Amino acid sequence: MEITLAEEITLLCLEDESGAARQRQSVGWAVAGGLLVELVLAERIAVSGKHLELTSTEPTGDALLDARLAALETWLRGRRRRVTDWLTREHSRAVTATLESLTARGLVVEERHKVLGLFPVRRYPEADGTVERALRARLDSVVLGDAEPDERTAALVALIHSAKLHRLAFPGRRPAELRARTGEIAAGEWAAAAVRAAIRDVQVAMLAATAASAAAVS
Repeated sequence: MEITLAEEITLLCLEDESGAARQRQSVGWAVAGGLLVELVLAERIAVSGKHLELTSTEPTGDALLDARLAALETWLRGRRRRVTDWLTREHSRAVTATLESLTARGLVVEERHKVLGLFPVRRYPEADGTVERALRARLDSVVLGDAEPDERTAALVALIHSAKLHRLAFPGRRPAELRARTGEIAAGEWAAAAVRAAIRDVQVAMLAATAASAAAVS
């Protein structure tokens, strides 16, 4: 089963048994960024520097991506708007949409609980671990081994690197051991120049958005 980059990132963040999400804030930025990268790869949007541009409204055939594409079309309304503004708007919504998509695919199940009998909480324990196991094996072969990444795997590594999700993607390994390799892959010659440039722009926007969010909280 082929799933989106955003769904891959979300799978990495979920505890298999409890279904609790780890590093939810950082994951939110990466998931929102992953959806943008998917739309770049599908040639539905272009990212140039700080701005987004809608290039096609033709459906991709993926319900998760098509919903975000429709939301982007409404939000842009023919204007050039900043990538950071979209990420800030979307980082929470993107995770919710992605969890719903994983549930619909049968990879996780939604469980609803109440903390102290009052506060509703949702958890997403694993229902089918085959996709996540294949995902982790693919990442290990590229980052811990010497396999050459394909376009999608390299894009995923770039998002993991930008959002500092090394602990989720490579449990048991120290992030400091991995950053040089993930950075090398993120900067590599693994896709057409225009795609690499767009993904780098998304990475920069993610870093700017997370920094602005942290400053606002402090």
